[in-house]
Parts: sequence; C-alpha cells; structure tokens
Amino acid sequence: MESQVTEIFGSLVFDESTMKARLPKETYKQLMKTIVGGEKLDGNVATVVANAMKDWAIENGATHFTHWFQPLTGITAEKHDSFIQPASDGKVIMEFSGKELVQGEPDASSFPSGGLRATFEARGYTAWDPTSYAFIKDGTLCIPTAFCSYTGEALDKKTPLLRSMQAINKQAVRVLHLFGNKDVTSVKTTVGPEQEYFLVDKDLYDKREDLIFTGRTLFGAKSPKGQELEDHYFGMIKPRVQAFMKDLNKELWKLGILAKTEHNEVAPAQHELAPIFSTTNIACDHNQLTMEMMRKVASRHNMVCLLHEKPFDGVNGSGKHNNWSISTNTGKNLLDPGETPDQNAQFLLFLVAVIKAVDEYQDLLRISVASAGNDHRLGANEAPPAIVSIFLGDELTEILDCLEQGKPYGKHEKQKMEIGVTVLPVFNKDATDRNRTSPFAFTGNKFEFRMLGSQDSIACANIMINTAVSQVLSEFADELEGSKDFQKDLQSLILKTLKEHKRIIFNGNGYDDSWVKEAEKRGLYNLRSTPDALDHLLDEKNMKAFEAQKIFSESEIKSRYEIQNENYSKIINIEALTMIDMTKKQILPAAQKFALSLSNTISALSAANSSLDASYEKDTLEKISSLTKVIYESEKELEKSLETIPEEIGKQGHYFHEVVIEIMAKLRKACDELEVITPKEMWPFPTYGDLLFSIR
Repeated sequence: MESQVTEIFGSLVFDESTMKARLPKETYKQLMKTIVGGEKLDGNVATVVANAMKDWAIENGATHFTHWFQPLTGITAEKHDSFIQPASDGKVIMEFSGKELVQGEPDASSFPSGGLRATFEARGYTAWDPTSYAFIKDGTLCIPTAFCSYTGEALDKKTPLLRSMQAINKQAVRVLHLFGNKDVTSVKTTVGPEQEYFLVDKDLYDKREDLIFTGRTLFGAKSPKGQELEDHYFGMIKPRVQAFMKDLNKELWKLGILAKTEHNEVAPAQHELAPIFSTTNIACDHNQLTMEMMRKVASRHNMVCLLHEKPFDGVNGSGKHNNWSISTNTGKNLLDPGETPDQNAQFLLFLVAVIKAVDEYQDLLRISVASAGNDHRLGANEAPPAIVSIFLGDELTEILDCLEQGKPYGKHEKQKMEIGVTVLPVFNKDATDRNRTSPFAFTGNKFEFRMLGSQDSIACANIMINTAVSQVLSEFADELEGSKDFQKDLQSLILKTLKEHKRIIFNGNGYDDSWVKEAEKRGLYNLRSTPDALDHLLDEKNMKAFEAQKIFSESEIKSRYEIQNENYSKIINIEALTMIDMTKKQILPAAQKFALSLSNTISALSAANSSLDASYEKDTLEKISSLTKVIYESEKELEKSLETIPEEIGKQGHYFHEVVIEIMAKLRKACDELEVITPKEMWPFPTYGDLLFSIR
C-alpha cells in the first residue's frame, strides 16, 4: 500500500520533479527563478515549457487543455481546447504553444464584475500562474491562471491573493532585515484548511427540491435523534463512507493534494478532511479542487456531498478552519515562540503585529467569511461568535501582561501530563488548552481562523489576513527603519501596540452571553449578518489599506462590495422562491390530502353510529386546519414581500435579512409542525431522519 501511495501521489501534476526531468537544465533554472524568486518569465522559456507540458499531458491521456481560473462566483471555471492543429496533408498534429500556455481569452461577459465592465464588453484574459503547478483532470490539462478584464482589473480571487502574498513578503522582509536577518530574501504565508461536509443518499436528495436548488433544507422537523449522544464524533466510519473516503484520497493524492486526516464530525452524516500545510496560493487551489472532487467522488457512490454551511436545522453546520502561518525562505516559522518567547523580540513583534491587525481590521475578517449560508452558523453554539477576537492562551497572555507591567516573567516548568494509566507514555502538556469558541486562536505556531464557511473559497479570508498584517508590518518598518536606538524603540513599539490593542485578546468562552456585553464595552464589532458586515467594506481605513498594499484598486473593492451584496440577495431570493414552490405544490396538497382522509374517517364513524372515539381525528383535523391557514397566509405574505425589493444595492441585503427571512422562518415553523403530525407516507419528501441516518 505504501508503494501505491508514493507512486500515485502527484502522478497527474506537472510538478517540480516532473519539470526537472523533462525540461532542459537552463530552462528549468529560469522557470524556478520565476516560481521561487518572482522573476519575469521569458517568452522562450514559456515555449519550451509548453511543449514539454503538452507531451507529458498526452502521455497521461489528456486530449485538451484549459486555463483553470477562479472568478468571483466563488467556484472555478474552465474552457477546454484540444491540442489538435490541422496539418497540410489533411491530418492533424498535437500542438501547444508558449502563448497558449501564458495567456488565454475566455468570454468574460457573464461573470460577475460588480460594474468593472459593461456586459457587452466580453473580452477577458487569463494569465498563467507558474507558482501553482498544472495538473490533469478528467483528461484535460488544467493550467492555474489569474483572470482579469481588458483594462487590467482583477475579475477573480487568485489575483488579489497573489498581490496580498507579495505585500506581506515585502513588508515582512523589511522588518526581518532590521533584526539583522539579511539572509532572508522571501517570506510566505502557509495555510492548512480543514474541510467539513455532509454526505446524504442521492436517491433521497433527488426528492428534495430545496436541496437541489439551494443546497440546504428549507423545511424539516427535527429527527427524534440528532447529535445529543455525541456518538458520531470520531466514531467508527461507516463502510459506505469509508469507501468514499478511500476513493477521495486516491483522487486527491494523484493531484498532489496532501489529504492527511479524515473523521466523523459532531452531526450525523457530517465528516471532516484536513490537509497538510501548503503555500497559501497552492492551498487555495487545492481546496477548490478538494471540494470539486468531494462532489464527484460522492456521486460515484450514489451519494451527494453537501458543502452548505447549514444544510440541516438543529444539528451542527459545517465550517472550514483556516490554519495560517508565516515562514521565511530560510525555514524559520515567524509565529514559533521558541523556548523563551518572553525573550524572543522578533516573535513578539510579529505577534503584536497580528494582534493589531486583527483588532484594527476585525471588520475585514468578518466580511471575508460573510455569506447567506454562514449567517446560520456564526453566533450559534456550534461555531465562533460573530464577534472577532484572539485567543492566545494562558502562557502567552501572562508574558504579554508581564511585559506591559514591566515585571519579570516567572517561567513555568512544562508540566507532565498525568492520565492515570501506567502503561501509557508520559508526555508534556501544551502551554495551554485549545479554545474552540475563539474565532482567531493561536495554536502553538500558527493562528486558526475558525469563522470560514464550508463552501467559502479560502482566498477571501487569506487576502484580508495578509492585507491587514502587511499594513501593520509596513507601519512597524516605517517607524523602526529610522531608529537611532533599535532595541529601545523596538521595546517601546511592542508595549505601545500591546496597550492599544489588547482589547481584542479574549481567552474565555465565546458562547457565553456575558462575552457579548463585554465585547460591546471593549468597543468590538458584533456584525451578526452579512449585510451588517458589508456596510463596513468601504470604510476609509479599509480602502487606504487595500490601496497602500496594492491589493485592490478603489474600483476593484467597490466591485466586490456590489457583487457580495447582490449574491446575498440572490441567494435569499432563490430560497424564498423555492419555499413558495414547495409549499404550493407539495406541502399544502399533502395537508389537504391528510385533512380529507381524516374528514372521511370522521364521517364514516358518525354514519355507522360507531362506538369508536373520533377525538384523535377531530383534534388532528382542527390542528391541520389551523396550520394550513398559517401556511397559506405566510406563503402569500412571502410572495408579496418579493414584489417590494428595494432597488439600491446597499438596501437590498438589509431588506432580505430583516423582512424576507423573518417571513420564511414563520412559514417554515408552521410547515415543520405540520410534518410532525402527518403520516410518513403522506409527507411529500424525505425527512431529517431519512437524510441523516440513511447511509450505513
């Protein structure tokens, strides 16, 4: 088995080892200068690379190539072209030029642009990203690319992500050189995104209009058993799910994706996959591929992979934990405290930089995870609250307190973990326990940003983190580069930053109601909905940071504001229309059918002068009549609410959140109550019990 894994791993990737074996030595050197050092790619190099890439792809069964990009839809896009070119003898030859590798021209007219370009202006360009390896998927050579408009604005998520990585590299290197680390020439952020998801039986899925159209159940009474017993978490993986996971691992390993850990999550039918850390750009590409492969592989096993943040009410939703760190080309993790973090001035400076960044740009972090689906999770007792805060743990917090108060830090011996079983090995306790309620938690040598939704592209969150930290590091570098007494000014800067931004540090229970009040006292944001969060995207401080770090131009960030607002409104509108359709065509007819059955039974018993008691039938009929009235009126109210949607983009989201969603909740409540009293054979679609417990 070990040899199989090592043989298939990366077998469909045009990675460094493949390039080294297939490219001329000089071409390989030049290409690596571009990949590692960021040097401009020579056109002649691109031609040689394209030819080698084509030969490799054809040998591995590919007949087509595509520029694989990530538009502002949140998913990936691709347009396939074959390698064939006509020959003079009426035959064809297989060709792939350097120009075709470096640049493509997809029709950009139907992708979201947020006003960056008119719909009739169709020209857009894709540009090869050589830092992310090409790969083969479904017989097609996929070339990771950036996507921009004819006038140069970014129309994708990859371009600003690459810009943010370039910004943090520039500012971090400036700071490190002040510490005398002249051997550091580049700094990269790395990410390991943990991915949660649900698996449901496809035959049942196909009978649920809401799952098909929206990815979540808009109706559904709670199953008699949910996650109360906590027996699913880390439980034995069911054979059908195990077979899916085995196939998924193979597909991911072929694509060079470091899928490492898999297990059952808390909710029934919920699972998680975690990869090993990769450079942020590659991690983003890999996570998009992971989500795509999850859906494809699930289909082979007659299952559907649900990536919606809240597919089922009453059980945990799905998130994505973004483990973020920052390292140098010399192999130093800048967030590793070392043995004596109180004496590690470089670590402390980068730590307070992150603290300041999260505090000053807490709104941007919240915006980066804002979506209609994720609103169902944030603030509930299953995910971090909508309030952004940092967890540092007891030891680091004590060190910072001592620094602030000017007191020596009393170092603690690492405690031995005593667990009362003599045959088990003794091991050291970590400096602090984990805090699963924290949105942004320090976990030893990285920060875990836990607010992302399961179907989010991780690009958005990492763009915001990188931008915020870059801006703070640039301010630090500006202040320290002119210093005449570096050590004194460094200490002063660390203390000043800590005092001004320690309000963002919270090691307690984020689910406790008292934290909401405490956060308000501290002046922290509590942006509970996507429209509330998006209101802050265009704040002056945010616009300044984006432009200063060259992440977004003013027009690019305004386009994102429009797109996110429109997307939120469109999703809620689709959900409302789906509820209306299901209510009229399925739920009300089911209620009518059951009511008629009860009425006939009551009439039959009365006509026969039967001594049988009809109280059940009469009481149930009365309840159905009452619920049907509420359902009918709520459905009409929902229809009417969709006729008065404000035209102004900024107001639409608030209207859907404050008006439409409230009516949807009222309609759902009545329908779910009706489901509880309706015979199973009369209910028009599979129940929660069916969906959550059908896979064995």
